[in-house]
Amino acid sequence: MNPSHDCPLCPRLVAYRESNRRANPAGFNGPVPSFGPLEARLLVVGQAPGVNGANTTGRPFTGDVAGRLLYAMLLQTGFASGTYAERADDGLQLHDCRITNAVRCAPPQHKLETQEINTCRPFLAQEIAAMPNLRAFLSIGREPHEGILRVLGLKPSAYKFAHGAMHELPNGLVLADSFHTSQYNVNTGRLTAEMFEAVVKSLRDYLR
Repeated sequence: MNPSHDCPLCPRLVAYRESNRRANPAGFNGPVPSFGPLEARLLVVGQAPGVNGANTTGRPFTGDVAGRLLYAMLLQTGFASGTYAERADDGLQLHDCRITNAVRCAPPQHKLETQEINTCRPFLAQEIAAMPNLRAFLSIGREPHEGILRVLGLKPSAYKFAHGAMHELPNGLVLADSFHTSQYNVNTGRLTAEMFEAVVKSLRDYLR
């Protein structure tokens, strides 16, 4: 379900990975594995690891601003327990929730190319297929929203991305959308804590 640590499939991402390994040899610097139990009913899907976050720590949404809001809300709603200390070894545990990225490697300037998204999609498909109790997705941004739908054989044009939307899919799953929890969105007010809380609480209520 996860590429090898030296996955060769995307040349541009490989070159960036090697550059990061030279600049920060103590970092994880590889395809970031998913976090949380496969038995979970909720799968949170981000776009790709941040170079100073998950690419360094080795855990999705860990080590940068994007993870602070996400993990705070998961803790608040019972999808997580422990303390989020922005480290992979902080002891944080997920409950009924698993987190992954549509693309497993950090891209330069946080920007992915279409070929890279398509190349990594089989790993997302394997992830989804391996979760026997899956009932809902939380898409952190537009790109994961479209990736989830394509894996399920559905047309993104039939399920428009919109913050706060809860899409009922024909296979009995639910896809919830949120703007990305990035530093830019948080700092500009495009995404507030209250807006994100409403989305996560809606999923919590759905999965009770």
